[in-house]
Amino acid sequence: MSAQPSVDPQRELAGLTAVVTGSSSGIGRAIALELATAGANCVVHGHRNRQGADQTAAEISALGTDSIVQLADVADANACRKLIEAAWQWQAGVDIWVNNAGADVLSAPSSELSADEKLELLFRVDVAGTFRLSRAIGERMKQRGRGAIVNIGWDQAETGMEGDSGQFFAAAKSAIAAFTRSLAKTLAPEVRAVCVAPGWIKTSWGDQASEYWQRRAERESLAGRWGSPQDVARVVRFVVAPQNDYINCQTIAVNGGLAK
Repeated sequence: MSAQPSVDPQRELAGLTAVVTGSSSGIGRAIALELATAGANCVVHGHRNRQGADQTAAEISALGTDSIVQLADVADANACRKLIEAAWQWQAGVDIWVNNAGADVLSAPSSELSADEKLELLFRVDVAGTFRLSRAIGERMKQRGRGAIVNIGWDQAETGMEGDSGQFFAAAKSAIAAFTRSLAKTLAPEVRAVCVAPGWIKTSWGDQASEYWQRRAERESLAGRWGSPQDVARVVRFVVAPQNDYINCQTIAVNGGLAK
């Protein structure tokens, strides 16, 4: 058996190109920075938050890797096509695609929408956006002969959570997890597709959450604490690394162990 080429464990993504949707803040920003730390050049994506996207790109540049910023509404099919084309042309291909962009129906002004409007928004952004971007970039990757796609789900989509938000996110994120498994079987063996499912992750919403939600997040994880965006980012980095190419068609929860 021939020896495998050595890989710098600190720069295992060197020379690769990654796209992270919704990377102008929060979990998406943490993922983009983690992939850049591992050596990947990154396409930073946002919808309207150009300032946040530029900040992510600046932090990536400080790490010594290249980045560009692309703004696009992933709920719009034409905008998705333009995003894929721009990303592919930048470095003559894309090796890693992370579908992290999602609708915020918990914070104002979207929190004031009706139940039907919230569900429709989640399906346009989270489900349809992930669906069309994954299929289009997956086809290009398969023709090229390599690639990894990560779709961001939700850990309690499988077990369920009471209340309106639990119902909304279960409907949307369960669809993403199921789609990812079928996508993986469609694109294998050249391209892998994995769903990473965060639990209670402290983003801007968590910082402002009431005492009830603070305690609940700690109680429902065996780790006894909120997760951080970096916790999710480190798992994504591991999954997409070429030396971990035996990981495919899975949903990986990042929640410290669900305690209920």
